[in-house]
Amino acid sequence: MERFVAAVRRGDADEVRALLDDGADPDTLAEGLPVLCLAVAAYDTPVAEVLLEGGADPLRPLPDGSTPLTRAVDGGAHLLTYTLATSRIPLPAPARAELLARARRWSEAGAEAELRRITGLTGPIERIRVVDDEVGWWCGQLTLGPVTVRDEHRAVLTSMEALYGIRTPFDELVARAIAHPDRDHVVWCDVVFTLGRRIDEETWQWSRDLLNHPDRTHRLLAADLLLSLILGDVVKGGQPFWERGRELVPWAEQEEDPEVLAVLLHGMTHDSAPEIEAVGLSYLTHPDPRVRALVPETVQWAEDGRPQVGSESLTAVLTLARDEDPGVREAACRWLGHYRGREPEVGDALVALTHDERQPIRICAVSGLAYRDDPRCVEAEHRIGPLDPELPFDERLMDVWRYQRRREAADGG
Repeated sequence: MERFVAAVRRGDADEVRALLDDGADPDTLAEGLPVLCLAVAAYDTPVAEVLLEGGADPLRPLPDGSTPLTRAVDGGAHLLTYTLATSRIPLPAPARAELLARARRWSEAGAEAELRRITGLTGPIERIRVVDDEVGWWCGQLTLGPVTVRDEHRAVLTSMEALYGIRTPFDELVARAIAHPDRDHVVWCDVVFTLGRRIDEETWQWSRDLLNHPDRTHRLLAADLLLSLILGDVVKGGQPFWERGRELVPWAEQEEDPEVLAVLLHGMTHDSAPEIEAVGLSYLTHPDPRVRALVPETVQWAEDGRPQVGSESLTAVLTLARDEDPGVREAACRWLGHYRGREPEVGDALVALTHDERQPIRICAVSGLAYRDDPRCVEAEHRIGPLDPELPFDERLMDVWRYQRRREAADGG
């Protein structure tokens, strides 16, 4: 039993699974509480998943009247709450009601105020930023006295409402996201994901209307929502707004905030229209590299199936290939590598990029040359340099080999 508890404490999901397979009790007690509570307190979703698979009870009554599930809610553990709540389908109605009520109480009061209420303490709160490296979002973790919570309660409430078929009003979801004004915060991300899956005309119009808001944070959220609607429901596959990017042109023409503008341009690049290219080219010299990096994607290079662009547009992309910002150069490199026009300056620009100081750009440029059947890719491949063995294999590294096989086949070899 001690070995099992120790494995849970140090977050060793593989050993926890192995010990469960050997007969360990998934509801083993540690200091009077089931080990699932250890995983909940540590925000350890992988270990919690293994324990649940092994039969741990997320609704087991605890001495203080709570359960592992309600502790996850109180702790502001978004993914962990979802994992525990969906481990039993359906979740009993009383447990569901309590989950939603607790999440709403924390959401409406705010993590700091509720933390002070339950601890009765008035001292300073220790705050740290916790980043989920796998998902890419972040949250704030607050500690006061013996209690630690994360500020994900609004995401808990949002995802649970969506899970149980509750259509939360648009304005209420907007208010939740605006309370955490950062595109990478878990609450913001969850609101965008939730509204983005509605993919109905009403949500599209409400989001577009929000672009008129005087506050840049509201406009940023609107742009993010519209981008999500354009991308569609990745779960169900619906993309009803895929070609509606041209509707964003009037806002893109007048938007002054670079972050909002970049998201608008991103949404527009999934549509094709002359006005989209025109607004993109107008930002060729924009001071923010996030904006310049999206300009190539607004340039249309296929007309009636022919790989052709106007001279001004091609010159713009070639200019961006020499930009001081590596992200802009890489965006231009990707565009040039996929462009099928035979203008010699395209291949020359890619060759120049094979000398770039950043290896990802060199890989992109060599791949682009190979994709264009440019024989200079063979010599340029040597400039890629040694690869980091810790990084996953990049499939583009095979493009020169594929080019050589095509040549051999064409030569009858």
